[in-house]
Amino acid sequence: MDAIFRPLLLSLVLCSSWALADDDVASKRPLGWVEKVTLEPGNVEIKAKLDSGALTSSLDARDIEIFEKDDEEWVGFRLKLKNEANGERFSERLERPLYRDLTVRGAGGRDERPVVLLEVCVGDTRYEEQFSLRNREEMNYPMLLGRRSIGHLGVLDVRETFTTEPDCDADSPLVSFDPDEE
Repeated sequence: MDAIFRPLLLSLVLCSSWALADDDVASKRPLGWVEKVTLEPGNVEIKAKLDSGALTSSLDARDIEIFEKDDEEWVGFRLKLKNEANGERFSERLERPLYRDLTVRGAGGRDERPVVLLEVCVGDTRYEEQFSLRNREEMNYPMLLGRRSIGHLGVLDVRETFTTEPDCDADSPLVSFDPDEE
């Protein structure tokens, strides 16, 4: 009899722990493994893959260069994205302070990437998140949202896609990046 009730008891404890977790996150509608989001600047609507296997989010960027500005390291890069809202190509050169360097180890070897902070709109909320920059031209999705970002966004339902539409403006709430959460 114990063998039957132990898994049930464990499930109840885990569900209770989840329900008692961050009420703000738990109260949000689950997101699918692919969602439409908008990226600032430019209010460009793109498809983002929510990937719990990645810690840090990633964005398709080209012509990446690190330079010095006002005695700080900065990153210059070009976005070349298809705007899903109107089908037009968005191409703009951006400059952002270098937040940190990231070393990624995977099946393809080791890769060094710069990380910058950018705003992304998911649903009706803007989030300032870390994005590693790399050429994702050969990937299906120009943006990957990793675990750090997913933790702010809510619950991930891997069975679903496109559960929400980006709907942000200047008055939308902004969840600022908190380095203490790393």
